[in-house]
Amino acid sequence: MSLFSSRLHEAEGTLAEHVTMGECWARDGLQNEAQFVPTELKVEMITGMVDAGFKRIEATNFAHPKYLPQFSDAEEVLRRIPRKPGVHYRGICTTMKGVERAVASKRAGFGVDEIAFVISGSEAHNRANVKMSHAENQAALEGMARLAIDTGHEVFGWVLTSFGCPIQGDVPVKDVVRLGKWWRDIGATYVGFGDTTGVANPRQVSQFYSDVIASGIPKDRLVAHFHDTRGWGMANTLTALSFGLRFADGSLGAIGGQPKTGAADYHRGFTGNTCTEDLVGMLEEMGVKTGIDLRALMTLGARAEAVLGRRLRSNFLMAGPVPHKGIVYDKEHGIVAPRAPAARPSSPALE
Repeated sequence: MSLFSSRLHEAEGTLAEHVTMGECWARDGLQNEAQFVPTELKVEMITGMVDAGFKRIEATNFAHPKYLPQFSDAEEVLRRIPRKPGVHYRGICTTMKGVERAVASKRAGFGVDEIAFVISGSEAHNRANVKMSHAENQAALEGMARLAIDTGHEVFGWVLTSFGCPIQGDVPVKDVVRLGKWWRDIGATYVGFGDTTGVANPRQVSQFYSDVIASGIPKDRLVAHFHDTRGWGMANTLTALSFGLRFADGSLGAIGGQPKTGAADYHRGFTGNTCTEDLVGMLEEMGVKTGIDLRALMTLGARAEAVLGRRLRSNFLMAGPVPHKGIVYDKEHGIVAPRAPAARPSSPALE
């Protein structure tokens, strides 16, 4: 039996009973959109995520508006989104100035709970992405992470291009693991290995997470995050979760990809994330609880299409849940449970 087939054979016993979904539509999703999504619509969508049961939500990016105008309203979005116990908001920072803005927002009472930072496993991609070598970037990131931790934020440490790079090709796993352990050692609460351009396959993912967990990075800190460039995101995510990971990321409608910064494109084909609706629907069908209300999720997925003005890539939104016990679905009316039969009227008493 191959390593991959063996892992899938064992998956039923090793999948966590509950997986916490990170919803990335408002940040990783929108960063690839050329059109500016108005602040009120971002707030509406994030509010809908909270109402649907999402506990981890990527809310914004603290990038300079010159480079990422989609997030020029970062502070205004944070001022207006709902605050609910147990809901954690994530923002991403790529510069010290961005961290300072995040800190100022928190001190003003409307910040994020968690700050994400990124470094690429591929040095070639890192130079193209942030114009720094690994050593230079690590020095800058450590200072940024220290400030985030000292001001009460959790840190999410990302290693991009963990499964392959559009510039250099294959990326040695040892280099990726080294960066993951570095994030752990400087105090990151969560470590994510990003399949930035969707090159991973399930057998590769299985071997990768075997190596990562063997390296001493606790699996309860790991977040599965795969792009669906080649249609393999669902399979890759399930394979990662079969190691007992408890966190996975997705995006409504599978949107996302390379930020619209004016830099040369490095993606080919579809660039988005693994689809949240599809992933949640599959996990719930498998008996893995996500805490997400499926009716609310379907409504939210339909609204995401309306906001962006096009059909997105959610199979679950089009087909609906598997119709157990007579439950049916259509895109106009949502999930419809069968009506209970009306009570038969009693016969009038004979006179």
